[in-house]
Amino acid sequence: MLSDSLALMEYIFGMVVANAELWLLLLPMLVIIELPLALVILIGVFRWSAQNRDELPATYPDISVVVTCYGEGDAICITLDTLVAQLYPGKIEVLAVVDGATQNPHTYQAAMKSARQHQGLAMRNIRVIPKWQRGGRVSTLNAGLAEASGEIVMNVDGDTSFDNDMVLNMLKQFSDPNMVASGGALRVRNWNTNLLTRMQALEYMLSMQVGKTGLANLGVINNISGAFGAFRKSVLRQLGGWDTHTAEDLDLTIRFKQYKRRYPAMKLGFTPHAVGHTDVPDTLMGLIGQRLRWDGDLLFIFLRKHKKGLTPRLLGWGNFVFVLVYGVLQNVLLPLLMVVFMLYLVVAYPLSFVMALMAMLYLLYFLIGAMFFVLYLLLVSERPSSDFMMFVWLLFYPGYQFFMRLITAFSMINEVVRRSHEESSMAPWWVLKRGNRF
Repeated sequence: MLSDSLALMEYIFGMVVANAELWLLLLPMLVIIELPLALVILIGVFRWSAQNRDELPATYPDISVVVTCYGEGDAICITLDTLVAQLYPGKIEVLAVVDGATQNPHTYQAAMKSARQHQGLAMRNIRVIPKWQRGGRVSTLNAGLAEASGEIVMNVDGDTSFDNDMVLNMLKQFSDPNMVASGGALRVRNWNTNLLTRMQALEYMLSMQVGKTGLANLGVINNISGAFGAFRKSVLRQLGGWDTHTAEDLDLTIRFKQYKRRYPAMKLGFTPHAVGHTDVPDTLMGLIGQRLRWDGDLLFIFLRKHKKGLTPRLLGWGNFVFVLVYGVLQNVLLPLLMVVFMLYLVVAYPLSFVMALMAMLYLLYFLIGAMFFVLYLLLVSERPSSDFMMFVWLLFYPGYQFFMRLITAFSMINEVVRRSHEESSMAPWWVLKRGNRF
């Protein structure tokens, strides 16, 4: 079997080398965009690992956790339970903001039940804030921010549970007075449901935990997740909180970067060991629907809402180049170029050659993914022994990445033609329609 495999690899390699002109088309994608990004992340992760001293905070400021609730039902109790069970010795105020409480009585009653259950706990306080009319995610976050009394404000989703050292680990970042915002790590709770959830679990490990750890260390974090982030309240209020429309997390991250330009000492971080657990789509249609919304939001934010704000003067050269290359080129234009390239290959070359080239690319992306996985286990993961078993699913990961690129390409066209971000379920239609149109 080994000799057959080696012969196949030799055949594939020979086919590709014999058509070397195609590498001239592939090289700009690989050498200019993909490989430098991998190198930047590697450098950032090694730097983070060398600097990570895991020291306890000198002080324990009050924390306000804004939980966005809508349609979770009894599951909201699990989220609230994990927040009051935190090992953090300081005060934690949990603000469960129920959006559309009139139409959503089950979640509201479940949150009230949990608040009564935990009433009287030392250093813990749950407040349920009903928003009787539904206003969407942004209005929910801003309602929580208006009520927050803590020095640090965290935003979390109502369907996310947390490790009991999450707040403590997050606050280690804020011991640095220059740290104004930090993202937390999300793990996939339903990872063993099927192949789709396993692929998303790998994506969260490699793209989000490893990627954001490296990028944050170099001062160019791409996004502080709307599902799990922490902010210094004074700065967040100075920025005006979350803005209307969709992709409020990416929008806020860009505004933080613009603010940081005026105060260069400020830092935006990522805390890989502050861990939350969430469920991901376990059906193909669910996953496609989620990514159409996420990817369409990228084009909306980069090329519509912030098209005048993405300048070196506002972002600084480091973040400007990073957003241009890895926000716009990689996430918006590269998937479209990839589809055009694939169509050109199919039309211009024999099928056997196309298959050989795809096999080579598959192998290359598998090796990059394997390298990141080893890096994740050795330097980033807080559960390396249990995460190790995900290695067996790594072989399928390049195929998943390719499929996701196709979805991204379609979502870009969908956003251009249909302004699909306005069809988001994150807010009622009248909220999105009445906002400024970009």
